[in-house]
Amino acid sequence: MHTALDIFRALGDPTRLRIIHLLRAMELAVGEIAQVVGQSQPRVSRHVRILAEAGLVERRKEGNWVFLRLGKGDDVAPFIALFDRLTPSESETLWQAADLARLAAVRADRARAAEDYFADHAEEWDAIRSLHVAEADVEAAMTALLEREPIGHLLDIGTGTGRMIELFGGAAQAVTAIDRSPDMLRLARTKLPEDARDKYALLLGDFGALPLEPGSVDTVVLHQVLHYAQAPEQVIGEAARVTAANGRVLIADFAPHEREELRVRDQHARLGFSDEQMEGWFAAAGLQLERVETLPGHELTVQLWLGRRKGAPVRQQEGRISA
Repeated sequence: MHTALDIFRALGDPTRLRIIHLLRAMELAVGEIAQVVGQSQPRVSRHVRILAEAGLVERRKEGNWVFLRLGKGDDVAPFIALFDRLTPSESETLWQAADLARLAAVRADRARAAEDYFADHAEEWDAIRSLHVAEADVEAAMTALLEREPIGHLLDIGTGTGRMIELFGGAAQAVTAIDRSPDMLRLARTKLPEDARDKYALLLGDFGALPLEPGSVDTVVLHQVLHYAQAPEQVIGEAARVTAANGRVLIADFAPHEREELRVRDQHARLGFSDEQMEGWFAAAGLQLERVETLPGHELTVQLWLGRRKGAPVRQQEGRISA
């Protein structure tokens, strides 16, 4: 439990106030904050330690980086909310504006890094995309399946470049995105809106052991992720574990195929999945398979499997719809 005295002491420094204001805008790495406030990283780390000890800031290690977000404890929430009720002085208004301008430059650096990464990998991604239906068609089919109900708390497993965040994040109440690659998470952050605040949590983690509590999310999306899993049934089991009763799990992946080069060149552990496999794995995980959609492509067929977590009444299965 953090006392009021601890919290006020932590806030009693201009630099620490600047850090709080920056984290109200978006999650940031320690080095990025140092860049914005114009101080050395060790000095910023000392300020962050004081804020973290007071519960005002949470630290999360991601590879060699440490990312920060505002604290979530009930004892510090009123102090964070106080910032919306106080009128800043003229000098505070000036430094806040200057910090936000420098923060925009940090976001631009992230975007440039993303563009460089895409350029470096464009050929291999384009080679896979050319084999199946246009990604816009896949996204439209996924949207049609999910837009029938509120998304609630969205979990994007294997977020990669963050496209699912961009596609569904706006309609969600909260978004958690997980990837085991720090580089991918940094790319995904370029897709966050400028007013992201604490709605979005991007976490380093493995799809076989999700760092989430049981029943903590409402909608789970796995877009072109499952074919990388050595044990797909374990991944589906983990997705079901963290899904609330009556929540939904949507998987977009390939139907069975024989493109062996994808296993060798692109590290695909599985060459697609059958409906029978998926239905069995869903049932074992406590999911009712409600809908299967087929999107034939040039050489690869994309399948969408939509399941619902048992524990509440489920709809009658609607069967397969081909597009």
